[in-house]
Amino acid sequence: MLKMKKGLFVAVVAALLMALAACGGKSTETSSSSGGGGEAKKKIVVGTDAAFAPFEYMDKGKIVGFDVDLLDAIMKEAGLDYELRNIGWDPLFAALQSKEIDMGISGITITDERKQSYDFSAPYFEATQVILVKQGNPVKNALDLKGKTIGVQNATTGQEAAEKLFGKGDHIKKFETSVVAIMELLNGGVDAVITDNAVANEYVKNNPDKKLQVIEDPQNFASEYYGMIFPKDSELKAKVDEALQKVIDSGKYAEIYKKWFGKEPNMEGLKQQQ
Repeated sequence: MLKMKKGLFVAVVAALLMALAACGGKSTETSSSSGGGGEAKKKIVVGTDAAFAPFEYMDKGKIVGFDVDLLDAIMKEAGLDYELRNIGWDPLFAALQSKEIDMGISGITITDERKQSYDFSAPYFEATQVILVKQGNPVKNALDLKGKTIGVQNATTGQEAAEKLFGKGDHIKKFETSVVAIMELLNGGVDAVITDNAVANEYVKNNPDKKLQVIEDPQNFASEYYGMIFPKDSELKAKVDEALQKVIDSGKYAEIYKKWFGKEPNMEGLKQQQ
């Protein structure tokens, strides 16, 4: 009888120890940047404005583009689960401020003003502003736009470039997207559109019937660099930077670039920004 009680006691203690061990093995959801192999990973929420072809745009209900493919390669390299949401341009910045999203990618130019409120990844794309006009227009450079009505996407470096050259006023019309600004150009509501070179070139290539032409002006439009954007002091930035560099070094970046732009990337400008 005593032996049976002792065995029962040992069994009860063993069961309690197993229960306690099981409780101790459970962990709360952690940031995916923690890298803990046995810990649950948080899904990274990434915001974009899918109206900026060829970087991000909607195709049959799906977000596609250069940024989309690059983001996927970076997240796979970093071992991060993520969700890409099309939330619009202005809402993207607001969502970063409130930390409703963890990061953004949307052809976002790195500027000193934006760096006061947000963190940026290392630059991943070199761009410049260009002028889009109807074929036959006498405009040869940005200075020829003086006295004309210019269309820009609101709160972009295209708007900044136009206002830097010609000041603020009604002569600069601001639109929700570059595509809407281009529609206004086609309808005669503006004389020209200032936008990013890749966007303008993509539109002209895909819409030859619209008879538009791109005018480059390196004298008045300096190079810009796109970066992925984060809330201030984000722990995610370092992990994304490391993965981006590995994607570049592996040749995957060049592969994605050639897919969307049909040529090899010029990496010199990016290297100088590192």
